[in-house]
Amino acid sequence: MVQDQKNYWENRYNNNETGWDIGYVSTPLKVYFDQLTDKSNKILIPGGGNSYEAEYLHQQGFKEVYVVDIAPKPLQNIQERVPDFPKDKLIQADFFELPQISFFDLIIEQTFFCAIHPSLRRKYAEKCHQLLNKNGKISGLLFDTPLFTEHPPYGGNKEAYLSHFEDLYHFKHFETSYNSIPPRQGKELFIILKKINK
Repeated sequence: MVQDQKNYWENRYNNNETGWDIGYVSTPLKVYFDQLTDKSNKILIPGGGNSYEAEYLHQQGFKEVYVVDIAPKPLQNIQERVPDFPKDKLIQADFFELPQISFFDLIIEQTFFCAIHPSLRRKYAEKCHQLLNKNGKISGLLFDTPLFTEHPPYGGNKEAYLSHFEDLYHFKHFETSYNSIPPRQGKELFIILKKINK
């Protein structure tokens, strides 16, 4: 299954079938990143793809930004585009198989949640919980629109998402994004979820 997923996404990148890739850091995340002041924060971007988010954070002086993707091609793209991005922080791996360490201050969600099958969404919430330190947060965007049911991107809505997260996180923000890019206006939720320590 993991190999199948790796091949699927690698083929998508090699064939430029990357309709989700807007070519720059999305406005809601840029605005959010510009409010972060602690440049020592350890930040994970799972299913990061070409990760313009990682590039932007790197340019702003964040030194502990990690990108994980199951496919090698997007990580190679980052290396080529941002030669000084630390290679040891570009990790080719299955997000769900990362070591269970409470290491990260922040996990950035941008089109990964919609790329995994909906049956894995609870597992995603649990895995993020394992990877975050005691004050850690998930921040980013979730699609709030039906989209597809047979293949990614898989859609959903606020009500459906709540059950995956509500016992694991405090909901600091979980509302329609006011500054989404025009094609996604009214179709995204901006989230800030703080880990509940059990």
